[in-house]
Amino acid sequence: MGKKLPDWARCAAAGAAAGVANGFFGGGGGMVLVPLLRRWCGLDQREAFATSVAIILPLCVLSSAIYFFRGTLDLVVALPYLVGGLAGGFLGGKLFRRVNMDWLRRVFALFLLYGGVRALFF
Repeated sequence: MGKKLPDWARCAAAGAAAGVANGFFGGGGGMVLVPLLRRWCGLDQREAFATSVAIILPLCVLSSAIYFFRGTLDLVVALPYLVGGLAGGFLGGKLFRRVNMDWLRRVFALFLLYGGVRALFF
């Protein structure tokens, strides 16, 4: 029969929370989304990470368009980061299946802690 479909309202709420974080902070929707996909939508860790990436893409495109049309996004400045990000995303996608999930969760948590400390003190 396959997997039971998750509660649509909970999944939509998780997506909305990710969208608000992404739009408000200019990123970070995945940090909100991954735990919600696990708890509210019943996805395992790998599925949550992969699904988060697929969900964040259109959110980032929408947020970028809003910033661009408001005049706060300089595409020339963003271009080298985009090229590097595409290369890193390709590499990360290729390595994803080989990475131990416990290790990946710990590294993810360290990035969250680092970002939090930077936001508070710098």
